[in-house]
Amino acid sequence: MKYFCFRSVLAVSILLLGSSVFTETCAQDSVSYTLQEMVQRAKDRSPASLRAKTARENRYWQYRQFKSNYNPQLRLTGTIPAYSQAFNNVTQPDGTIEFRPVKQNLVDLGLGLQQVISPTGGMVSINTSTSRFDNFLAGDNEIQTRWSGIPMNVSLDQPIFAYNPYKWDKKIMPLLFEESKREFVEESEQISMMVTELFFNYLIAQVNFEIATQNLKNTEQIFGIEQKRYDLGATFEDELLQVELQTLQAKQDLAKAKLDLESSSLAVNSFIGLNQAANILLIPPSEVPEFDVDVNEAIEYAFQNRSEALGFDRQLIEAEATVAEAKGQRMQMNLRASYGYNNAAFTLSDIYQNPNTQALVNLGISVPILDWGRNKSRMSIAKANQQFVEYTVEQETINFEQEIFTKVRNFLMIRERINVTRKSDEVAEKRYQIALNRYQTGNVTVTDLNIAQGQKDDNKRAYYNSLKEYWMAYFELRALTLYDFENDQLLYIPEEE
Repeated sequence: MKYFCFRSVLAVSILLLGSSVFTETCAQDSVSYTLQEMVQRAKDRSPASLRAKTARENRYWQYRQFKSNYNPQLRLTGTIPAYSQAFNNVTQPDGTIEFRPVKQNLVDLGLGLQQVISPTGGMVSINTSTSRFDNFLAGDNEIQTRWSGIPMNVSLDQPIFAYNPYKWDKKIMPLLFEESKREFVEESEQISMMVTELFFNYLIAQVNFEIATQNLKNTEQIFGIEQKRYDLGATFEDELLQVELQTLQAKQDLAKAKLDLESSSLAVNSFIGLNQAANILLIPPSEVPEFDVDVNEAIEYAFQNRSEALGFDRQLIEAEATVAEAKGQRMQMNLRASYGYNNAAFTLSDIYQNPNTQALVNLGISVPILDWGRNKSRMSIAKANQQFVEYTVEQETINFEQEIFTKVRNFLMIRERINVTRKSDEVAEKRYQIALNRYQTGNVTVTDLNIAQGQKDDNKRAYYNSLKEYWMAYFELRALTLYDFENDQLLYIPEEE
């Protein structure tokens, strides 16, 4: 019962002692946090959470940019204007050169609709363009303005036997985007782990401060008793000096506990985004959730939900794409074809009257005849890299499964240990109170009382350390599986974006 009373008044006692701990912030309002409240605040407003949200948004727009590559692109191109005024050298029919004045302007506008052919890596486009040429030095009987244009043109640019980045990006980029969404949830759970560690570091610092304060009070009381006994000749001077040394040590322990409490407070405030002068009071977890964790289910959830498991598939596809890229560099061949109409006229409207047919077919080829084994080396490197990735992924998959197995077993062991440390804390507290009462009646020596006090303090710290280990393992299990075993629900839904 005394154990539960201690936990109930811990936060209140720290508040009462806060004026001596935070002398510079006594005017500040104290803010109380449970573990879950502090975890939620860290997820919502901490600098680490804001960085994770910004990274998630950046990855989202990278994915949107990738998706836009496969949509039609409407482009306006041209030169408006291209004005020129100079003396140009003009070669005459007899080979001589005449310098002629030039004063002219060219306006060229084109509109094209382009579409990627992702299965083949080609590009098809529909285009129209118009050009106007003005010769400002034309004579009275000469035409100053001329027009030319392409009313309509369809063109195809198709690499043959080449590496198709559009095909492989369609396989890789969705996996990267899916990984990024899962990584955000994992980072949120890792933030939970970090703030849990800070929470319990601060809570343990509060507990240590409370222990040091109470120990100093008890030691001063014992020193007073020993002083009276010494005056009556009922004890020896060495025992009195021993208690006096313990009193001095208790004062040093209190000063150290005070410094640790201030340092822990600054660390918590900095991480969750509070003012450094804010005074935080922590409410210890009142209970430990009880739920079953099956190792095989945990491994299944980890492979189903974790970004790392999805990354294994992506790495294999990327290695396969590297081989395809090396294979595509062995021979370069490109087909360019276009069909449409063009015309030239003295007015803009005449361009579209009876235009001429325009057709073009061009097949370019570049094949190495003698490359001294360059292509073979390139292919060998790509295949060796692919094999290396396959072996690495195989080993990482085994390590991944073993990690989940180990963490689950560790979590279950820590949960069992909490019951032992809780009971030990209660027993040690009760034993110390009995020893203190017996010492006051003269039935226990100072040495025995010191042993009981040391055991009381050690067991109380052990209990709070076991609480810290449990909650750290709890959030670590959530981060490793992206599954909430306590509420039996997924932490990440793949359909959500």
